[in-house]
Amino acid sequence: MATRSNPHPHILVFPYPAQGHMLALLDLTHQLALHGLTITILVTPKNLPFLSPLLSSHPSSITPLVFPFPCHPLIPPGVEHVKDVGNCGNRLIMAALGKLEDPLFNWFNSQSNPPVAIISDFFLGWTQHLATRWQIPRLAFFSTRAFLVSVFDYIWNNVEKVKSLSEVEFGHLPGSPVFKQEHLPSLFKLYKRSDPDWEFVKDGLLANAKSWGYVLNSFDALEGEYVQWLKTHVAHDRVFNVGPLSLIGPDVSDRGNSGSSSDLNDQVMTWLNQCPDGSVVYVCFGSQKLLRKEQMEALANGLEKSDTRFIWVVKPGTTQQYVEGFGVVPDGFEQRTAGQGLVIKGWAPQALILNHKAVGGFLSHCGWNSVSEAIVGGVMMLAWPMEADQFVNARLLVDDIGVGVRVCEGADSVPNSDELGRVISEAMTEGGGMKTKAKDLKEKAFAAVSHGGSSMNDLVRFVKELGKLGR
Repeated sequence: MATRSNPHPHILVFPYPAQGHMLALLDLTHQLALHGLTITILVTPKNLPFLSPLLSSHPSSITPLVFPFPCHPLIPPGVEHVKDVGNCGNRLIMAALGKLEDPLFNWFNSQSNPPVAIISDFFLGWTQHLATRWQIPRLAFFSTRAFLVSVFDYIWNNVEKVKSLSEVEFGHLPGSPVFKQEHLPSLFKLYKRSDPDWEFVKDGLLANAKSWGYVLNSFDALEGEYVQWLKTHVAHDRVFNVGPLSLIGPDVSDRGNSGSSSDLNDQVMTWLNQCPDGSVVYVCFGSQKLLRKEQMEALANGLEKSDTRFIWVVKPGTTQQYVEGFGVVPDGFEQRTAGQGLVIKGWAPQALILNHKAVGGFLSHCGWNSVSEAIVGGVMMLAWPMEADQFVNARLLVDDIGVGVRVCEGADSVPNSDELGRVISEAMTEGGGMKTKAKDLKEKAFAAVSHGGSSMNDLVRFVKELGKLGR
């Protein structure tokens, strides 16, 4: 393994261009810079604006490395982020980024002070081969939680067996959880054997197990038993559980935005300041999911019938999608609910909103970034899992720790608007038990990242391990 003397070890960070993945790794990078590490962070041109808060906070210790986004025959020109192709485009983005291996190898060899380690997203498992060629350690960054890492490990090592089952029992994991086939992560459900891109995805995900260490965006009070299982499974203790990372990142007001936002932030905060504590339900389905016409109508009707204050973030689609009704707010809805709610089209300051005392609930797809930000905000969840890891996360929130209720399930489902309105209203007015548990979980999250807390201790341990590599 390469050793070089350097008082500020140089680390290469490679985020995956999807909102939930990238935000968490940028938060971690912020902490590594605060701890004195020198960092090069790899992005493609259209993702460079996401680094702005980080680069302005650490102008001397963080340097961007910009490589052109590699061509792929199935990716439209100009697309460099999963939000522009949706969840089903992950395999294409993963396969395209794999073409950076040789350019990166050559870049490394041209450096007078090359990195002593690489931290890369778990969707970039091919970087394990690169680290081996460079003779440096690679740490796999998981923007999600230990339980999902354990699930991924099992299903990708037993593809044919798991694909043949309608229900999958994870008997080797604590609690022996059982999941329906259709509730497993989308990446696995979509996998097609012998397709070159899919085989590349599978190989990369399996390569994560060979990494020198794991970094997780979770905390021990939430799932310590699964972290311990992982340490036993990989037979070393270089498993660092350092979340919720949104609590220790740069300023939250611009989190996940690539443009100017101060006017919007002021407008939203002014509106929330006029609302009673815990009275607002925040509605957002992440950066990838675009609701179709029937879903938009059912959701709009449900919100109106709930008689609950709301902020609804609507992801805009392309011109053609708009014509077909995707992401279109029904005519007259905003006018009729002007005193009840606020509709935001495009990016919204989610972390800022969830931390406002007026917000009491979050109607969400249950992506892990959103779940983490909800935990930090101390709000209960109204779960509508659709794809990816969301069914697994909804199970945790609703069934295991009791901080949420399901309102719908499935990417194509259309909720009954009367029922949806009733559930929102009841949860927001009578969900005292869930709200109390959500507040308790928030306290545990804050304790984890405080001095002497489990996540802060793991972060310090992580930095020390990286520091040894620089000697």
